[in-house]
Amino acid sequence: MECPYCLSEVNEAALVCKTCTKDLYLFKPLMEKIAVLEGKLKEIPNQEAFQNRISELEGFIASLDTKQNKSRGFQGFIFDILLFIFLPLALLLAAHALITIVYDTKMLYLRIISMVLPLPFGYFLFKSYKRSIFLWFVGVLALAITSVIGMSGITSIVDSSPVFPQNMSEWREVFEYSASIAFSFLTGMILGSFSFAAKQRHFKSAPVNPLIKMAVNAIGGGHSSVQNLHHWMTKLQDFGGTLVALCTTGLAIYTGLKGVIGH
Repeated sequence: MECPYCLSEVNEAALVCKTCTKDLYLFKPLMEKIAVLEGKLKEIPNQEAFQNRISELEGFIASLDTKQNKSRGFQGFIFDILLFIFLPLALLLAAHALITIVYDTKMLYLRIISMVLPLPFGYFLFKSYKRSIFLWFVGVLALAITSVIGMSGITSIVDSSPVFPQNMSEWREVFEYSASIAFSFLTGMILGSFSFAAKQRHFKSAPVNPLIKMAVNAIGGGHSSVQNLHHWMTKLQDFGGTLVALCTTGLAIYTGLKGVIGH
């Protein structure tokens, strides 16, 4: 250790500095504690090492999810179709039969159920795996139209009314009702996809577009650190996801209740 007075090397067991002859008795415990703390600081890895290790783990987790998704193959796809398309279709038809035929109550209740029921199916469909929103939304549109036509078919069995719409006004009601179901499902898909993205934290390891980086630097006051960039991109992502989800929810409510409240 070093003498606190003259900074010369002193034996660990010495109580007096041989160079300046100063008493070291009172300083030795403090100097020993400082030495212990310096040793602990040297053992702590730097921030860059932590970030590199986090990126490695994130990449490993992402690769496992990709392999798991691919390994599901055709059987997994069929299972998803049955669980997230045919099951909500069956539930919507069952709700229609109970509300309009068994209990013969207000159509408003059916419209509310039709707006609420698809949302959790869309959310859990996209929460666990990365999927194409466009391709699944095409399937959701087919689900929505099929469910509305199926409801007409159930009604026709009871009162012998036509299954398919007979004029443009009835077709418009079919498309509005179908849009309400589809937009509810879409809201769930958007929320689920952002939940998956947040879990994977892709923004930390993904390359950043230079134009986006310039915009973020302007917002962040010129600070372009990785942490600052990730912070602002996460905020923009959350804001965009919330805005889109609110828009699709509004469209689901508007198209779902427009025809019922207007009558």
